[in-house]
Amino acid sequence: MKLIGIIGAMEVEVENLKAMMTDVRIQRKASMEFNRGRLNGKEVVVVRSGIGKVNAGICTQILVDDFQVSCVINTGIAGSLRNEINIGDIVVSTDALQHDVDATIFGYPLGEIPQLGTLSFKADEALGELAEQVCREVNPDIQVYRGRVVSGDQFISSKEVKQHLIDEFGGSCTEMEGAAIAQATHLNGIPYVVIRAISDKADDSASMDYPAFEKEAIRHCVNLVQEMVKRL
Repeated sequence: MKLIGIIGAMEVEVENLKAMMTDVRIQRKASMEFNRGRLNGKEVVVVRSGIGKVNAGICTQILVDDFQVSCVINTGIAGSLRNEINIGDIVVSTDALQHDVDATIFGYPLGEIPQLGTLSFKADEALGELAEQVCREVNPDIQVYRGRVVSGDQFISSKEVKQHLIDEFGGSCTEMEGAAIAQATHLNGIPYVVIRAISDKADDSASMDYPAFEKEAIRHCVNLVQEMVKRL
């Protein structure tokens, strides 16, 4: 990998990675701060995109256009959609889709963006396998799962909405950026993977769980990403 793009939505998701970097040069664009330097001997650009799909898509396109990244890793936290995936565990994407897209009136499946020709955006298999392998080594105290990431501009904190996402899409976790990053990389023909640590169960307890478990979940992601970069 010539240059690895690493996106987190919030500062807390990228601050530890930035602290590990050397030879950092900062470029600013679209109210985002792109930190280019070395992480574990590899050239990376680490950036906080901001929350939501639009921010994530813009951020990814800047990484492609201005930095010519060879792949994109999205790191951060998410809500679990499967009973066996507990708070602190990690989900590595097999694919990603946008659960809040609805063009069913035109005959498209729920979640499919018209005229793109795909319901979901497949993650890079090699990146996914590496992430899973590394996670088992550096985070032996938790479980790692491969699965579908479902994204939308909503914080899911309702049992009813959670059940809808499970029934309709078979998702493993839900968050607000991954599928937009996946779409942008798909359109540009570069590999991506989403790595998400579980901070809540995406149900009526989500607003209580999230603050308590955010930092611990992020620690697991940082452990994984920094070691994964070393092996790319």
